[in-house]
Order: sequence, then C-alpha cells, then structure tokens
Amino acid sequence: MSVLAAHARDLESLGHSHRRRSLSPRAGLDFASNDYLGLAASPRLREAVAAALDRGVSIGSGGSRLLRGNDPEHEGLEAEAAAFFGSETALYFSSGFAANAALFATLPQTGDLILHDALIHASAHDGMRLARAPAQGVAHNDAQAFDDAIAAWRRAGGTGTPWIAVESLYSMDGDQAPLADLAGIAQRHDAMLLIDEAHATGVFGPDGRGLAAALDGRADVITMRTCGKALGCEGALVCGPAVVRDFLINRGRAFIFSTAPSPLMASAVRAALAILADEPERRTRLDALIAHAGAVLAPLGATVSGSQILPLIVGDAEATMALAARLQAAGFDVRGIRPPTVPPGSARLRISITLNVDIADIDRLATCLEALS
Repeated sequence: MSVLAAHARDLESLGHSHRRRSLSPRAGLDFASNDYLGLAASPRLREAVAAALDRGVSIGSGGSRLLRGNDPEHEGLEAEAAAFFGSETALYFSSGFAANAALFATLPQTGDLILHDALIHASAHDGMRLARAPAQGVAHNDAQAFDDAIAAWRRAGGTGTPWIAVESLYSMDGDQAPLADLAGIAQRHDAMLLIDEAHATGVFGPDGRGLAAALDGRADVITMRTCGKALGCEGALVCGPAVVRDFLINRGRAFIFSTAPSPLMASAVRAALAILADEPERRTRLDALIAHAGAVLAPLGATVSGSQILPLIVGDAEATMALAARLQAAGFDVRGIRPPTVPPGSARLRISITLNVDIADIDRLATCLEALS
C-alpha cells in the first residue's frame, strides 16, 4: 500500500465534490487578476527595473534581513512607503500571506483576544493558529458585534488587549468594512485595529493610499498593504507604529528566519508607489470601467459592490465551474470560486475589473454571459 494512499483518497474526494484544483496557464481577456491598475506589465515598471539593474541592484538578497540580506533598496522602500501612507514606519515582507501570518502569530500576546471578521483572509487564519491569544470570529461587517464581543470579554474578566482584525475591501464580495465605526470601537476599548488593505491599496483613497488612509499614523492602527495586486509587483508592507516594526524584527519568526525579498522587487515597488502619485488618471479610468461593468452586469446577476470586484453568485459548485469553463472557452478569463474559499452554497464567478480590459471587452463579456444564461 502506498504511503501516499491517504493523499490520493483525499484528492479523489475533492474531485467527487467538484473542489479539486489544478493549475492552468493564463489565457483570454483578464477578468480574473488583481492587477487592477494594469501595472504588472507597464513600461514604466519595466524601465524602473532595468534602471535598478543598471545601477547595480542585486536580484537576490543573499540572506535574511538580520544577516546580510538587508539592502538599501529595502530600507529606501520602507521609508518611502511610510511617508506615502502616512504611517510612522513600514516593514517589507515577501508576500501578503507572510505578512499576515507574522502579524497574527507575533503581535497578540497571552491574555489578549483576537476578534476577526468572519470573511477575513486565509493567511490571517494561519497566523491565528500560531498566536498566543485565542481568536473569535465576528459576523461579517457588523461593527456592533465587535463592540459587543469586547464588552462580553471584559465582563468575563478579560484584561489584555483586544485585536480587531478586518479587511478594508473583501476579496470575494467586493464590499467594504465600516472602518470609521471600528476605529471608534478600538479607541473606546483600548484595542488595536489591524486592517488588511490588500484589495484597496492603489484603487481607493487619496493617491491610492487605500480605504484606511484617514487612519494611518494612529497609535492603535496597523495596516497591511500587498504589493502584488494594484501595485503590480510582489511583497507586502506592514505600516504602523515604530514599536510594531521593531517587535516584528525581533520576535516575528516569519521575518527573522526568511530570506529577504529581492532588492530588485523592492526597487519596483518604489516605482509603483511613485506611479500611484503621478498617474491619478489610472484610477479615473478604472472607476469608469467599474461603473460601466456594474451597469451591464447587474442585470445578469452580478452584485454591484461599488468596487472592482463583482461577484456573480451561482450557488452550485459544479455549475459554477462549468459556466467559468464556457466563458474561458469563449476567450474570457473568468474564474469560478468554490467552497471552502467561499461559504457553502455561494459558489460564484469572481469578476475582476482591471485596466487590462476596456469598455468593449466588458460589453462582450456581458453578451457572452447573457447567451450562456
């Protein structure tokens, strides 16, 4: 009997429930990526990378940041990111997953409580499994539920710090967290507010600084901004008080024991931040595409979220994947999302609007969807 028989059975079970995943090459019009501003292949980013190579920036870091891997490009990026987002400091991680895992595994202490939105990213859940503090899910986008949970914890004898963890813009529904209400709750209860800005960075806020832009610089707010979505690069920036940065450097195992991100990629992220400030027309064009997509896709069942993410709930996982396959065969890269990524019974097409398409492309997608309905 194969020692991997259990793994094979698990894969077979996933196949029977229409949940087995596989990799496929990108093809067709981009209605699937998180490259919202079309920067991933932009000439300006290519030029920035070429210029960095010309001035001797290395491709690999050669070690962890605490050994020989700390490059001037990392420190330059962190200083510029802190200034751009209005935070006291910033710390660069290799990915949003690594940053979230480090935040939750490292910052909450024994005696604290983590309260997280029910739909928060999987990376946060992985970090919470390693945390010293217990974690409790809270109803999605219900600020009062956070307030009530903290009050109940205090009445039961909780004396530590509550940690309120949310995404500012949710990746599967495209809706926004009530950040102003949550910030008020954090202030009243001496709590810390952790905001995952992965899908809002670059798209919302002044200069694309995100939905949490008005909260940056507060002593009770930490934000995580990925660089692999609207910024078109790789990595993630944790922005917040200086003590948070220092604590992660000293106690964050995911930071301490990881090879530092590529200095060349740090150069690219610096250029991407400059593009956000210099080219506001990208956000203007994206806003127009989002509005048009909402107008033509809502009658076909898509949820107009007010953001670049428009879910079209199908419900059944098998039907969802079949519809996605037909759209892909017609030249539209639309992906189906199934449980457990989304709740049972809510399998969907996740339609993502980016600057990699235009109004005519959106109209063609709508026509194809209508024909397949």
